Amino acid sequence: MLFRIGDKIVYPMHGAGVIEAIEEREVLGEKQQYYVMKMPVGNMQVMIPLQKVSNLGIREVIDLEALETVLTILSEEETDLSISWNRRFRKNMDKMKTGDIYEVARVVRDLMRREREKGLSTGERKMLDNARQILISELVLVKEIDQEQATHLLDEVVNS
Repeated sequence: MLFRIGDKIVYPMHGAGVIEAIEEREVLGEKQQYYVMKMPVGNMQVMIPLQKVSNLGIREVIDLEALETVLTILSEEETDLSISWNRRFRKNMDKMKTGDIYEVARVVRDLMRREREKGLSTGERKMLDNARQILISELVLVKEIDQEQATHLLDEVVNS
């Protein structure tokens, strides 16, 4: 799938951003075309090789209808309370790698609730921070709000 400048996309494990440019760069003697994506959260710029886009699971940001589903997921009860932390960690990592916003929302919900009730291991805390950033970056672009508003919305829905 080819994207254009101005498209809002999601890069799994990194978050959402807007394609600002398509540039050709020479890396290790090889010329390649790259999407230059600006991310609203962290104000980072990411370069994505065009020829690898389909393998990376890059997708367009969700629409407002899909956002409603995400908010519903965030407000639901968490699942799998009883599994060991390492199994839970692996399961959550697999969900994150899919780039599926619904899976990322489930990881955020479950880890936020778990943190509140029992605390998290260092690895799970890092995963939660990463998952929250990914979700917040997409909320910012879908709702056209700033990072602070997106963070507030996320916390409000999960903690309600």
